[in-house]
Amino acid sequence: MRTRVRGWRWRRNPLRRRSDVVEAWTVLAVALLLFVGAPLAGAIAGWWAHDEARAVALVQRAERHRVRAEVVGRTPESLPSVGGRERTYKVSVRWSEPGSGPRTAPARVPAGTQRGDTVAVWFDSRGRSVAPPPDATAVWQHAVTIGACATGGAVALVLLAHSVVRGRATHRRMAEWERDWALTEPQWTRRRA
Repeated sequence: MRTRVRGWRWRRNPLRRRSDVVEAWTVLAVALLLFVGAPLAGAIAGWWAHDEARAVALVQRAERHRVRAEVVGRTPESLPSVGGRERTYKVSVRWSEPGSGPRTAPARVPAGTQRGDTVAVWFDSRGRSVAPPPDATAVWQHAVTIGACATGGAVALVLLAHSVVRGRATHRRMAEWERDWALTEPQWTRRRA
């Protein structure tokens, strides 16, 4: 039957070695870093990513404008379905802007759009068809993803460092035991060294 004494590495003990103390402090530091440091790193990274993504979204909203346009180009009859994603294709659209009259340009429209349908398209300041700027949901999704990745990275880094320290402590412990056995073994087995 095996008996386990809790906290033996912290108390004075003739069997306690320096490597045992290092390992005990390492476990305490690892626990603190895993339960406090990693989530804090993830929260800071997520906060930073949210601010950056929100700034990018504001810039894109200022540069891009949305127009309601009529599809005037020829649309493909069938599109290959890839992975269930909604496909888009380029087609000519026409819209009117106040003060400049009707305009025509190629733009990406959703699959299934027919000639004569009215769709919402986004253009940049140079008149190129672009994706809509990210909304608040996309900004939050980006922030949460970055925060989760930062937390996972911090956890992986802490566990890697812990395995390195534990390996070194085990190596040191084995060297200490070998040295002590070299001193004890001749007395115990009555052999001459």
